[in-house]
Amino acid sequence: MSFPSLRSAVAHAAAALCLVAGAVTTAQAAPVKNVVLVHGAFVGGAGWRPVYDILTRDGYKVTLVQEPLTSFKDDVTATKRVLDSLDGPCVLVGHSYGGAIITEAGNDEHVKSLVYIAAHALDAGETEVSNGKLYPNATPHQDVVKTADDYLYLNPADYPRDFAADMPIAQAEFEAHAQMPTAAAVFTSQIPDPAWRVKPTFYMVAKADKIINPDLERMYAKRAHAHTVEIAGASHSVYETHPQEVAALIEQAAQGAGQ
Repeated sequence: MSFPSLRSAVAHAAAALCLVAGAVTTAQAAPVKNVVLVHGAFVGGAGWRPVYDILTRDGYKVTLVQEPLTSFKDDVTATKRVLDSLDGPCVLVGHSYGGAIITEAGNDEHVKSLVYIAAHALDAGETEVSNGKLYPNATPHQDVVKTADDYLYLNPADYPRDFAADMPIAQAEFEAHAQMPTAAAVFTSQIPDPAWRVKPTFYMVAKADKIINPDLERMYAKRAHAHTVEIAGASHSVYETHPQEVAALIEQAAQGAGQ
């Protein structure tokens, strides 16, 4: 091959490599369009409706997990069932106990980033109970009622004050009487391989949370090297009472999750 021909071949090869590299970069930079929302203890998925409405309006495909709250294994299985149904990568979002669920289920290959909304981001060897002892919350223990078959729920009379202080009282009282009792055992479940150690993480601290101590939330966010926002005056129901801020954080995770 003559020198001009060789130079032309090299030039064409270099151009082809640039096109391939550009395509890969574009694919990596493409925002994730699937969002999976996981609720916490004592509540159902309906509380995500305000966030769902914002995200779907903005073009995201949003799926809610309705975990049974019968065991940690069952709840993770319910979440993985949804993840298996997706047609592409997703942002996985958890509120409260839902954070423990996404910390385990987030190891799924569909999950590109994690978003914790006033949620537990447990490390190996930790439980919600053990961390709660290190960072006590503001909810009196007598507010938690235990059933004969070892399920827990919050005393409806105390629910508005402790779980949803920034929610309209009529809505808080309705949710207090629509609680999903949660198996007590889920709060002592351990996670051997936390997903936040290897995946991009975002965290929202509810500064007036009486269920999870805000300082515990800050600890979770700091050690996960999470992009963190704090919402002043927000109760544990921040995902319902501040849907604009929650949706904005999720969208931020989606925009950066593919990079």
